[in-house]
Amino acid sequence: MRGAHPERRLEALVAESLALGPGETLLVACSGGPDSVALGALAARAAEAAGAVVVLGHVNHGLRPGAWQDEGVVAALGAALGLRTLSVGVEPGGSDEAALREARYPALAALARAAGAARIATAHHARDQAETVLMALFRGTGPDGLAGMPPARPLEDGLTLVRPLLRVDPADLLAYCRSEHLPYARDPSNADPAYRRNAVRAALDLLRETYPHLDEAVARCAELVRDERGGTPRARLREGLRAAIAAGGTLDDVTMERVDAAVSLIERGGTGRVHLGPGVEVRVERG
Repeated sequence: MRGAHPERRLEALVAESLALGPGETLLVACSGGPDSVALGALAARAAEAAGAVVVLGHVNHGLRPGAWQDEGVVAALGAALGLRTLSVGVEPGGSDEAALREARYPALAALARAAGAARIATAHHARDQAETVLMALFRGTGPDGLAGMPPARPLEDGLTLVRPLLRVDPADLLAYCRSEHLPYARDPSNADPAYRRNAVRAALDLLRETYPHLDEAVARCAELVRDERGGTPRARLREGLRAAIAAGGTLDDVTMERVDAAVSLIERGGTGRVHLGPGVEVRVERG
């Protein structure tokens, strides 16, 4: 996350995305890896400010010797942050990604109910989103697949799954763990090419050397597709802004990143100027 004080910006982003209410309980799915450890700490900070409660939920698949070490890391994180920790062991029907996912979500739902939480937060980030979208594209997907993982979706009756980190680079999460001296573990299965996602990740790592903002760009495209398909207020505002720019000149040199910056300024009710490209500028005023 670029700019001064990236940790504080990350905390503000997560607090805004979660929008925790007073007295609310949130279950954070925590595997013990740096992504979910960072989310647990970020959510805890947001909860403290909002008068809410965070509970860490760990699902132990027991498929490798280090699984118990991961559970220990989550327990240590909970102790360090003063958070309640709930763990459950499950036996998935297989070791492939689909089987693990099918076992994990019902287990997390059970932990959420035990904690009294209506929402479960997971640490899916921009790299996960990019890989999800591109894997769907490789399979010949339609618009639904290009929309990627939604930031929120119903999980089971009365439970919602939320993903507050979809626009966050995992390097920022690792940096947050280190800056806050948080314990975390590394899962060696993340490098196992037997898992299809890992094979895609290895190929994308080569592209990331040439296109360092690949994940951010794909995550942004997925968000655009979701907005357009949902006809959201942001999509309508973006469309109106692009129409105004086109009427006054050309869109050729205007990136969606710059358009979104202007849209965000308008949504926040702020004032100022946003440079969109050569000779193109948006000025937002009030009154």
